[in-house]
Amino acid sequence: METSQQLPHAIRPPVPVPVPSAAGDGRCGREGDAARIERDPRFVAHASRRLVHRPEAVGHARRVARSVLHAWRIDDDAAHCVLLVVSELVTNAVEHARPPLALHLRREHRGPRVWVGITDGGPSAQGGAWTSSCAHDERGRGLTIVEALAAAHGADSHAGGTTHWARLPVAYRAR
Repeated sequence: METSQQLPHAIRPPVPVPVPSAAGDGRCGREGDAARIERDPRFVAHASRRLVHRPEAVGHARRVARSVLHAWRIDDDAAHCVLLVVSELVTNAVEHARPPLALHLRREHRGPRVWVGITDGGPSAQGGAWTSSCAHDERGRGLTIVEALAAAHGADSHAGGTTHWARLPVAYRAR
């Protein structure tokens, strides 16, 4: 498994580039959003989006990621894996970390791979509402899922908090 100490340089979240959506922070994932992302040269290699630090951030992050992955022509099976990792990492950040919260996606051509990063404000002193309301056997599976799907994953602390990341192999759809 690759860790942040083995990387040639520290992983820093990319400069936030807003993912366009027809309704600001509203619903993403429509064909129009994907078409705008595909035409915008800023999305050739990466996309970032700030998220509200609430449970609804998980669904919002999935919609944003789905639009970006569609624009990048990522195969449906590979996209499903990336979306599952996004869900798990955002859920962990909402439940166990402080705000702010941001999603970062980077398309890597070596591989090909997609790098997913979730930046948060660092560990929270107490768990979120979901953590305290669920049975012990209903939690704790997220990082196991990430480990099973990702070629590498880790966490990097920096001045803005912590970025939890995963690198997944992907395939592209036929044109």
